[in-house]
Amino acid sequence: MLALAGIMLLAFTLRVAVTDVTPLVSAIARDVPLNATTTGLLGMLPPIAFAVFGVLTPAALRRISGEWLAVLAMAVSIVGQVGRALTSDTGVFLALSVLAVAGLGVGNVLLPPLVKKYFPDAIGSVTALYVTILALSTAVPPLVAVPLAEATDWRVSTGAWAIACLVAALPWLGLVRSRGRGARRPLGDAADDATGPQRTASDQRASDRTASERPASGSEHGADPAEPEVALKPWRSPLAWGLVAMMGFTSFNTFSMFTWLPQIVLDAGLDRAGGGAMLSLFAFIGMPLSLIVPVLAARLRNPYPLCLAGVITYAVAYFGLLGSAPGTVWLWVCLLGVGQASFPLALVLINLRTRTYRGAQALSGFAQGLGYGFACLGPLFVGILHEATGGWLAPVILLCGGLVVVAVGGAVCCRPRMLEDQLARP
Repeated sequence: MLALAGIMLLAFTLRVAVTDVTPLVSAIARDVPLNATTTGLLGMLPPIAFAVFGVLTPAALRRISGEWLAVLAMAVSIVGQVGRALTSDTGVFLALSVLAVAGLGVGNVLLPPLVKKYFPDAIGSVTALYVTILALSTAVPPLVAVPLAEATDWRVSTGAWAIACLVAALPWLGLVRSRGRGARRPLGDAADDATGPQRTASDQRASDRTASERPASGSEHGADPAEPEVALKPWRSPLAWGLVAMMGFTSFNTFSMFTWLPQIVLDAGLDRAGGGAMLSLFAFIGMPLSLIVPVLAARLRNPYPLCLAGVITYAVAYFGLLGSAPGTVWLWVCLLGVGQASFPLALVLINLRTRTYRGAQALSGFAQGLGYGFACLGPLFVGILHEATGGWLAPVILLCGGLVVVAVGGAVCCRPRMLEDQLARP
């Protein structure tokens, strides 16, 4: 239960330092000088940090346990969130924002392998739970950011979320203490025989189907500890590149909306509080999808229709928002939320398309590291195009181009293949 609590609390922290700022940009700008380009850069920082620290996390896991790394990630994020709430310098604010989301980038990569480690027989259901909590952490901050800032100020509103990171570190500290693990023990150590809760019927079927495809000599929990550890090279796998494309350009669109959706709805006639409410609605719509999509994906041999449905609804919503009346904005924002379906699908595929802990670590780091590298370009390019044209048509065309990449990448990574099998081929 401690591991389950740790996974859920860690998931809750992974977006709070991202979506608590954008509804308050105008309030922050009164104390910290921010223009349109700087705001676009601020929107780029989370995916940049997610990319850089996503790539570095698998290497860190070879030197320190996943449990200790989760604690350190939360500590770094706390320093960044509290620090930026206290500064009035633009450069320092941006630098501390990087620190705030750096720990969250580590957490992004940690979660799928932690699920595989502690709950190998309940991957679909536990992934559904944590992705739902992730959606909740996306939705709650923008909903309360403006009212809290009006009751106090923006510094309290943005800094208070560091408390969530502090709470999220406690279960992992408890696991380290209760099991006496050394700080240098790798997350994927096959000697660790942690067990998960009772599997659900859907997870049982998915596990049985995967087991039928697994070679008889394979190990569910990783390589035989008697064998030398072989470094996995996910960049040699088409599956991994497909996942990079699907995850990266889904996030390209999502982070663009995190940054610019409040401004889009302001231009449609809503006020600042309405902008925060629409951003929160966008995130809340992802919650039922987060519950449904991973469980469905675990039951489907090829879950590509789920990816395609997200692409289509995203595109329809974008063009619906162009020139929409204030009274219909909520409808198009709901469709935008449905478009996020490919993100929980990408997360569960990290475990559904790998056989071992080390495979999940390698694929998670590669897909999220490079994927967020592409994602970071979205908010900046949308801002540049909007400033250059004065409208939203050119940014929407750019975002729809990203959706084409999602569709192509999804077609590749949704096929029923395993990363380790592709990498084993000469």
